[in-house]
Amino acid sequence: MSSQSAFARRLRRYYTWYTVCFIVFVGLLAVGEYLGLSQRVIGHVFLFVTIAIYAGIGVMSRTSDVSEYYVAGRRVPAVFNGMAIAADWMSAASFIGLAGTLYFAGFEGLAFVTGWTGGFVLVALLLAPYLRKFGQYTIPDFLGARYQGNVARVVGLAAAVLASFVYLVAQIYGVGLVTSRFVGMEFEIGLFVGLAGILVCSFLGGMRAVTWTQVAQYVILIVAYLVPVVILSYKLTGIPIPQAVYGGVLQQITAREGELFDAPSEIEVRNLYRLRAAEYERKIAELPLSLEAERSQLVERLNRLRLDDSPAREIALTERALRDLPRSPADARQRWERVQAEALERSRSPPRHAEAHPGASASESRIVRNNFLALMFVLMVGTAALPHILIRYYTTPGVVDARRSVLWSLFFIFLLYVTAPAYAVFAKWEVYYNVVGSTLNILPDWVASWGKVGLVRIEDMNGDGVLQLAELSLNTDVIVLATPEIAGLPYVVSGLVAAGGLAAALSTADGLLLTISNALSHDFYYKVINPEATTHRRLVISKSQLLIVAAVAAWVASLRPDNILFLVGLAFSIGASAFFPALVLGIFWKRANRPGAVAGMLAGLGVTLYYMARTHPFFGGTMSNAWFDINPISAGVFGVPLGFLIIIVVSLLTPPPPKEIQDLVDYVRYPQLPGKSRPVN
Repeated sequence: MSSQSAFARRLRRYYTWYTVCFIVFVGLLAVGEYLGLSQRVIGHVFLFVTIAIYAGIGVMSRTSDVSEYYVAGRRVPAVFNGMAIAADWMSAASFIGLAGTLYFAGFEGLAFVTGWTGGFVLVALLLAPYLRKFGQYTIPDFLGARYQGNVARVVGLAAAVLASFVYLVAQIYGVGLVTSRFVGMEFEIGLFVGLAGILVCSFLGGMRAVTWTQVAQYVILIVAYLVPVVILSYKLTGIPIPQAVYGGVLQQITAREGELFDAPSEIEVRNLYRLRAAEYERKIAELPLSLEAERSQLVERLNRLRLDDSPAREIALTERALRDLPRSPADARQRWERVQAEALERSRSPPRHAEAHPGASASESRIVRNNFLALMFVLMVGTAALPHILIRYYTTPGVVDARRSVLWSLFFIFLLYVTAPAYAVFAKWEVYYNVVGSTLNILPDWVASWGKVGLVRIEDMNGDGVLQLAELSLNTDVIVLATPEIAGLPYVVSGLVAAGGLAAALSTADGLLLTISNALSHDFYYKVINPEATTHRRLVISKSQLLIVAAVAAWVASLRPDNILFLVGLAFSIGASAFFPALVLGIFWKRANRPGAVAGMLAGLGVTLYYMARTHPFFGGTMSNAWFDINPISAGVFGVPLGFLIIIVVSLLTPPPPKEIQDLVDYVRYPQLPGKSRPVN
C-alpha cells in the first residue's frame, strides 16, 4: 500500500508540473501573437507540440510485459483512472458537437447530457466493481468465462469490434477535420499526422502508455474547453462563472424568441422555403423529365447570353450551374431530396430553447417526448456497455478503486458537460441579438471567417438585404470552434480550442484502437486459435493487429464518409443491445447460461441492426417503417429488452450452468474478508 501511495504522489507531482508548463506554454504563444507571430505558426506549434507530448509519453511508457500492456499493471490510482476515463469518453463529438446539439435542440439536447452521464451511474452500480473483481483483460474474457467457452466470447468480440470500429473511424475523421481547419494541412495529411501520434502511444506501451497519455490529454481538453466560455461569460454578464449565470442569459433569449419567431419577415422567409420544398418535391416526382427540362433551360439560357454578348459574370454563373447539374436521375433524386429536406427544415419555426418536447399538436409532442426518453435510455445503457470504457476498470489496484474511478470520472466529465449548455446559450444570445436582424454588409467578422470554410451559410431568401433567422445556417461544430472569435479573443485561444478538440479525438481513438486490437489478439488469436502462444508472440500479434486496424480505419476516414456522426450514435445502440443484458444477468443471475446468453446477444444485436436498416436513409430505409415513431439512432431501445427476454426464457428452458460457473458468480458478486473462504455480504 505504501508503494502505491508513493506512486500516486509521484504522479500528482508530475502532472502538476505538466499542467503548469502547459499553461506557461499557452501564455508564451499569446505573447508571441502580440509581438507578431502569425496565426499559421501558432496553429502548427499547437499541433506538433501536443502530438510530440503524447508521443513522448508513449515512448517513456513502452513495455513488453503482458499485464502492463493490456491493463497498465493494474496499478492506476482512482483519480488518474477517472481522468483517463473522462478523456477516453469525451470524444471529438462531445468536445465539439455537444454544445452545438444543445444550441439547435435546446431542452431536447439534454437527452445526451443525462443519458451519457447517467450511464456512469449504471457502470458504478452494476458493472465496474464486479468486472474488476473478475480480473482478466477484456469484456469478451468475462463473457467466455461466465458463459463457458468461445461461442459467447466470439459473439462478444464481433460486437465489440463492430461498435468500436465506427467510433474509431469518427475520431480519426475528427483529427483530419481539426488539422485541416486550423493548421491548413490537407485533410489526408493531417489525418495521418494525428494517426502517427496515436500509434506511438498504443504500439509501444499499450494500456500503460494510453493511460498516462489520456491523463495528459484530459488536462489540455478541459483547459481548452473552459477558457473561452469563461471569458465570454465575463464579457456578457460580468461574472466569469458560466455554469452559474447562463440562466439569466437564457431568460433574455426566451424574450427574444417571442420577438423573432412571429415577425412578419421571418414568416415570409419560412413561407418561401416552404414553396422551395414543394417545387423540389414536384421535380423529384417528375424525374427524369424534370432533369432534362432543367438541362435544356440552362443550355438555352447560356446560348442566349453568348449571342447577346452578356456580361462575362452571368455567362460564368450559367456555365457553373450547368456543370453542377446532376449527372443522372439517381444523382438528381439524391441531391434534390437533400435540398428539399433542408428547405422543409428552414420552413419550420425553430423550437424554443427552454421548451420541453415541442410539437404542433399533442401527438407530435408525445412523439418528441418518446424519442427523448428512448435516446436517453440508449445512451445511458450504451455508455454502460461500451467495451473501451469498461476495460479501464481492469486497470485499478482493486474493487474499491474501481468504484472510486467511476466517481472521479463523473466529476471530470461533469466539468465539461455542465459547461456545454452555457456555450449553447451564450452563442445563441450572440446570434439572436448581434447577428439576426443585421444588414448583410455589417455582419460580425466571425460570420464571414467561418463562412469561408463552409460552417456558416447565409441566403438572402426574400432579397431585403437583412438577415432573418431562417436565412442563417450554422454547422453544429461552429458553436465551440467559433466561440473565441465571438468573444473577440486572440487567435491563440482558437489554437487552444483546436488542441483540445485534437486531444479529445486522439484520446478516444487510443482507447478504441487498443480495444479492437487487444480483442482480436487476446480473445481471438490467444483464446481461440493458439492457447499455447508465448507472451512475446501474443504481443507481436497484438501490435500487428493494431497497425492493421489503424490503417483500415484511416483509409475509411480518408474517404470522408457521410453520416459518420450518426454512425457514432449507432455504436451506443450496438453496444447496449449486444452487451448490457448479457453482462448484467451474468453478474446478478446465476441461472443465466450459455445458450441463453448467445441467443440473447444475437437477438438483441440483430433486431437493432434490422431496425436501423429499415428506418435510416443511409441504409436505404425510411421512417415510414418506424415502430412507434422511434428514430433509428435509438434502435437499441428494442434490442436491449429483447436481449433480456431471450436470455431469461432460453436459460429457463435449458439446463442451468454447472456449479463452478455459479461459484464464479458468487466470487464476482461478493467481497471476501481476509482468512475467509466463503462469500460474505
